[in-house]
Amino acid sequence: MKKIPALLVLLFCIQLQSQTFVKFNGATALLAIPNIGIETSIGEKTTFSADVMASFWESFNGQNPMKFITVTPEVRYHFKEKYNGFYVGGHIGADKYELQKWNYWDSNHYEDGFGYRLGATVGYNLKLSDKFLLDFFVGGGWHQGFYKGYYNDGTPGRYEKAPNYNKSGEWLPYRGGVMISYKL
Repeated sequence: MKKIPALLVLLFCIQLQSQTFVKFNGATALLAIPNIGIETSIGEKTTFSADVMASFWESFNGQNPMKFITVTPEVRYHFKEKYNGFYVGGHIGADKYELQKWNYWDSNHYEDGFGYRLGATVGYNLKLSDKFLLDFFVGGGWHQGFYKGYYNDGTPGRYEKAPNYNKSGEWLPYRGGVMISYKL
């Protein structure tokens, strides 16, 4: 019940700021992986962006799951001016997944777990009008995952022998696309 007043205050503050954009990733939408976000001004050349991306694919090749959800809050510094030109951002995010990792694509293994990400984004905002802009971006960084590994061919049990969760840390590219942005 306390969430409703907090949400109303947030929406009111966003409207007062008037430099807030809602965003939708056109590139990931082509893959049926929705990615939506919001970005608002927090300083002369800085903005705060937060987005959510999710895949609901039960399988990407008829056998291996590809389900995940990521949440990525990010602070961005714009070199020229906010919402126009090049920017860099730093983020920390969380994810939940049930998927086959890229280095297991030729096996019958998949992972069910969660993780966090620390990384950076590089992008370019192209102003189309006062209300619309395109946000071209790519990002990546360190992903630390905690998962349980299972067989996807019906074999019972786990393929790895960790007592609780197995761990995996990797440097990865994990963000990118073209956000179609609309100014509120």
